Amino acid sequence: MKNTLISIIIPTYEEEGYVQHILSQFSPSLRERCSAELIISDGGSSDNTVALAHSCADKVLEAKSTQTISMGRNAGAQVARGTVLMFFNADVRLNRPEEFILKMYDTVREGATVAATCNVLVNPEEETLSDKLFHHGFNWYCRLLNTVGMGMGRGECHVVQRIVFDQSGGYNENIVAGEDYEFFMRLKRIGKIAFVKSLTVYESPRRYRAYGYLRIGFVWFANAISVLLFKRSLSKQWTPVR
Repeated sequence: MKNTLISIIIPTYEEEGYVQHILSQFSPSLRERCSAELIISDGGSSDNTVALAHSCADKVLEAKSTQTISMGRNAGAQVARGTVLMFFNADVRLNRPEEFILKMYDTVREGATVAATCNVLVNPEEETLSDKLFHHGFNWYCRLLNTVGMGMGRGECHVVQRIVFDQSGGYNENIVAGEDYEFFMRLKRIGKIAFVKSLTVYESPRRYRAYGYLRIGFVWFANAISVLLFKRSLSKQWTPVR
């Protein structure tokens, strides 16, 4: 692939039930039109994730042992050739992938805006009232943190200039949970972060169904405080929910 402008990086771990859907969104023809490459960075899956990835992705990285999501993202960035890096989780959906990619690329490709993120909502066909209330509130909270100068972007969608990613040192591999918050706090010190309100990524509600919003909210808050004050997360392991 010549003149790669965009690297789409997706960390995976035991994601055979979801990865095929997100891979299908980034078809070869779309990647050609957008001058993009698709990189899967697998963290040691024992299911069919890697085989599915090899059938669709431009590059598939296979860790020799289980790794954190930060390690997976950093590994993907190391082999990426794009001037803009786009990180998505494996269960994310985009309504109009090409429009999304190009708008995000235009937002951060050069200048003072070094990174971007957007709204995160639950898949519309699975969304409940609790989902709507929680995520609309949390999206507002993310926009607020960026407005007041702290920086925040949920890991479902991170878009960053490659040169700035390298300058920042990438994701902190010692932080198991809250690594997205810590990464965007550091990016905010380098330049402007855009919260693109017109764009949304949709995710599976699997974790919220398994643990409930009260527990999820408490864990997120506790990890955020620990990361902010001590540069480490309280959680020692981020348990997959499949």
